[in-house]
Amino acid sequence: MKALYLPGSLRVGGGSIDSLPDALRQIGLRAPLIVTDPFMAKSGVLDRVRSLLGAAGIEPRSFADVVPDPTVASVGAAMAVLRGGAHDCVIGLGGGSPIDTAKMVSVLARHDTSPRALRFPHVQDVPGLPVVAIPTTAGTGSEATRMTIITDEATQEKMLCVGLAYLPRLAIVDFELTLSKPWRLTADTGLDALTHAIEAYVSRQHNPFADALALAAMRGIWPNIVTACTTPADRPAREAMMLGALQAGMAFSNASVALVHGMSRPIGAHFHVAHGLSNAMLLPAVTAWSIAAAEARYADCARAMGVAAAGADRDAALALVAALDAMNRRLEVPTPRGYGIDAERWTALLPLMAEQAIASGSPGNNPLVPDAVSIIALYREIWDRG
Repeated sequence: MKALYLPGSLRVGGGSIDSLPDALRQIGLRAPLIVTDPFMAKSGVLDRVRSLLGAAGIEPRSFADVVPDPTVASVGAAMAVLRGGAHDCVIGLGGGSPIDTAKMVSVLARHDTSPRALRFPHVQDVPGLPVVAIPTTAGTGSEATRMTIITDEATQEKMLCVGLAYLPRLAIVDFELTLSKPWRLTADTGLDALTHAIEAYVSRQHNPFADALALAAMRGIWPNIVTACTTPADRPAREAMMLGALQAGMAFSNASVALVHGMSRPIGAHFHVAHGLSNAMLLPAVTAWSIAAAEARYADCARAMGVAAAGADRDAALALVAALDAMNRRLEVPTPRGYGIDAERWTALLPLMAEQAIASGSPGNNPLVPDAVSIIALYREIWDRG
């Protein structure tokens, strides 16, 4: 038996943001705290959401100071705002950082605990306040997952927290909210979603339900990511990317990510590299290293993405690695060295990064399960690729 977990309710498509008041009313919610970031506040998106709710007689309060790679301190600041009102749900508005912050706030609102106590291997199934997710990027898939990631600034560890408590009760997935997103953000979040799909499909936790979603996500993301970057107003491309990110999120939430994500989180925590970008730095090398343990599955990915036709699985899997390398060059993904990371600090932190990667649990789901020595070697390889 495989247990499957999906958001309680989804509204998907262009203009679906306008259905937010009705969607909240349908599930009996009337007093939200909106958790978002300064960009959403300055861009007018927060005001738009507040106006939509206000016109329906719902008066939300908001916290608009979410930081990238949300920290324990940032979550604490949001909690202080939440305690100042009587709220029955938390709306995460923005990219992965606001949605992840909203998820953690929702749990802390009803449980006397801390983000560190909630990190994996703890599983938090007992819910907090209902979470409403409104993604404005096509990448993290957080609107569809039972996971959140919070950084402990004291240890520079990205803490993976899992459980049903983090699964949104409602998600509004409106691709029109991504039309104004810049090139770099579009590339990084799109590559994040692609990584979710590939890792879900090759994960040791793979299953037929997640497989179908992962393959559909790859078919949608791969042929559209460049267009979405270079022609940001292209509505079909943006819609395909948003749907692909949602499908990939549902896939990995029900199958798990693997080694790329395990190794990516320490890069983000220690060097403040955007999550999707650090995934992209790792994806070709980790894929090449892992092929031997799941040749047929990686070949399926290559064929779904259209980078290989019928033929030997080994050839198709190698074509996938070549295509991922080529896409990184096309989308100007730097190596850690090219990003400007200090070489001495990178080298000094490799043992700790490997330890943190393994502790996250994700590498244990990789087709080929690494030890710390293998992870350090892969970190060295992606540095040397530049």
